[in-house]
Amino acid sequence: MHLLRSQLGRLRVLAFAEGVSFLILLFVTMPLKYAFATPGPNKVFGLVHGLLFVLYVLAVIQAKIALDWSFRKTALALLASIVPFGTFWADVKLFRDGQND
Repeated sequence: MHLLRSQLGRLRVLAFAEGVSFLILLFVTMPLKYAFATPGPNKVFGLVHGLLFVLYVLAVIQAKIALDWSFRKTALALLASIVPFGTFWADVKLFRDGQND
């Protein structure tokens, strides 16, 4: 997979995975937990999402250092991880700069 060859490509893959895990947590496992008293999936996806979130934050910090991102771009990338669909926005608006797809 050519995306994994560059730092920005790896960040894009992590952003996608983190975004999907966040949406699953919000729209699938949270309703299961609270509406149907089924907390198991929430625990599993909560752990997966937490790990992906930490990896995403570390990847953003790495990209900031390696690619000399501005404070604004770094802050937007980090804020995107706490807003539903935010990492998908960040991929389109922030992470495709100079990326040959």
